[in-house]
Amino acid sequence: MTGMEQNTTTTRRRGARLACALSLVALLGACAPQTRVILLPQANAEPSGVEVRVGDRVQVLTKPYQVAEVGQRGGIEVQTISAEQVLRDFPRLLNLQPSAPESFRLEFMPGSSDLTSASLEQLSTVVARAQARSGGDIVVTGHTDRVGSIEANDRLSLRRAQAVRNLLIERGFKPELIEAVGRGEREPLVDTPDEVAEPRNRRAEVTVR
Repeated sequence: MTGMEQNTTTTRRRGARLACALSLVALLGACAPQTRVILLPQANAEPSGVEVRVGDRVQVLTKPYQVAEVGQRGGIEVQTISAEQVLRDFPRLLNLQPSAPESFRLEFMPGSSDLTSASLEQLSTVVARAQARSGGDIVVTGHTDRVGSIEANDRLSLRRAQAVRNLLIERGFKPELIEAVGRGEREPLVDTPDEVAEPRNRRAEVTVR
């Protein structure tokens, strides 16, 4: 078999995918004269890493553009190359990278989990973008302004996230692919004094991955 290049990018939240990547690396090392693993940076700049294992030899790549080359006798050599070299020598790898997550902001009526009319119209766009992606999972994070107590806003933010999740499910999205979390008034889009109503803080951030 001929030499082969493989790209693996993994975040801490993707442990299952990392395990699959390790199995694939081990398989390639067993049957090919040489395997090359290149760690590319993630589009969102989050840390990533991959473990290359051949027999009892282990090498962990943690920095973008690190390369592990497995020789015919199982030795692993590591080096770092440039982004320009990857673009020149391995353009096929760049086409394999997942698309960067997309984010949408939906706003709510004061003190409630009812979306504004403009945000309701955005839902079809969110669903379409999620269904167009290979992963297609969604994280909905609810937020509030600083009107009311911290405890009440924690509950309201979660209700807002769950309301958006339910609306997405009603539009045909799979429930198991949507996570809803509430952040209360802790992460305002616009910083305000306490008890100030700010429409832009009454929101849900919808991240499509």
